[in-house]
Amino acid sequence: MKTPEQVKRSVGAPREIVRFWLEEAGAKKWFLGGPEFDKEIRTRFHAHHAAASAGLLDHWRATPLGALALLLILDQFSRNMFRRDPRAFASDPFARIIAARAIDRRFDMAATAPVRAFFYLPFMHSEALSDQRRSVRLFKARMPASSNLAFAKDHCAIIARFGRFPHRNETLDRESTREEIQFLKNGGFRA
Repeated sequence: MKTPEQVKRSVGAPREIVRFWLEEAGAKKWFLGGPEFDKEIRTRFHAHHAAASAGLLDHWRATPLGALALLLILDQFSRNMFRRDPRAFASDPFARIIAARAIDRRFDMAATAPVRAFFYLPFMHSEALSDQRRSVRLFKARMPASSNLAFAKDHCAIIARFGRFPHRNETLDRESTREEIQFLKNGGFRA
């Protein structure tokens, strides 16, 4: 297993991360992965996540590929590596900063439409209404035909209603309100 310092010095790491996520894993594993997929990500990319979280990979932000790799590590891999653990969301603020800067530099527009979504998902995963609104605006303006627009609107509506994602309450040791409990019992959207 690599150390965070080894990852920092690895020139090909961004390409390896993006290739793994887009080609090896693919959409089926993103949504239906399960424990084995989570374990694979932990085994292969734990050092990458530690390095990115510690700011050791900030130099990756300078290129579209590097920024995308950081977003995958901090916003996607963390949810697999730390499922049902508060650490799943701990790197979200870093991911939003990276996404905002990448979008300002139009790195998102260098990506194909399906890949472009990964530049916007950090805002969709946020519990701040302003980030949710930004997510909806980005998907509406830059990927209007994507099914992600409907998901962005759903996420935004949940945050507008509850101010947080009720499904995260148990993981984050937050007490659920009666309305949140009812929402989840009725099959409320799991974000």
